[in-house]
Amino acid sequence: MSRKHPKQKTLLPAMPEEIQAVTDEHYSREPVLTPRLKNWEEDLPENNTKQTVPGKLIRVTEINDTWMEIPRYENIMWAGAWLSVITTIIPAVILIWFNIKVYQLKLDLYIVSMSVLFLFFLFSMILLSLRMALFVPRDQPIRFNRKRQKIYIFDYHRTAWNPWVKWPATVKVFDWADVHGEISRESDRYAQGFRLYGSVCQPGTHNVIDRFVLNWAIFYIEPQRQLWSHCCQYMQHQPVIMDPIEPGRPDNWKPRKSMLWPEDLDRESKTAQQ
Repeated sequence: MSRKHPKQKTLLPAMPEEIQAVTDEHYSREPVLTPRLKNWEEDLPENNTKQTVPGKLIRVTEINDTWMEIPRYENIMWAGAWLSVITTIIPAVILIWFNIKVYQLKLDLYIVSMSVLFLFFLFSMILLSLRMALFVPRDQPIRFNRKRQKIYIFDYHRTAWNPWVKWPATVKVFDWADVHGEISRESDRYAQGFRLYGSVCQPGTHNVIDRFVLNWAIFYIEPQRQLWSHCCQYMQHQPVIMDPIEPGRPDNWKPRKSMLWPEDLDRESKTAQQ
């Protein structure tokens, strides 16, 4: 006598609306915070809730039981600064030689004035490129202190076209409870892909008072979600994966420039509350 086999169920592929429903359960499809983030893509889970995405660091400078520092590498071709210096010095030398000849021949004052102005422009471009290559830190880190439940943002404020003004370094300090995670989708020349933001709100509200880049744009969104999840789990005193996806710094962004933290904030960000 032949046995009847139970009828097997056919596994059907998930429908797009089903996939969307699962995504919407964890990631907001409409912005929650105001004002809205430019190029907003999605809101991330609150930092005090259980994180469903496995946490994973992209890069890390230091991590221990008290504090963690993650670097933020900008999408800048640092070698281009040296190339700019070289290519600008050549016309500057030619123009200096031209001005000497003009002075010797006592030519028109208008020609002399225009050449001096252009020479000043070339010197400004050289100075700008030198400051970029020699003095701008390659990474501007963020420190997470889970004993104090605070976050410390190191920022170096350079101006894009003015090398003659001071470029100050600042450190901002925020309560981790007030930080929300957002992702934007960038499409400009130097930043293409998904960028992770930390948005600081007034306590108990969704009103943004400050925003900072937590990680610059990368091509895939999942590592940004994993990084946010890792930061939340670390600050919740949960077990976290210590090894990052990328073990070191990008070779084209070496050497790492020294970052002078204010002494009191440097000490505070690395220690538990007394």
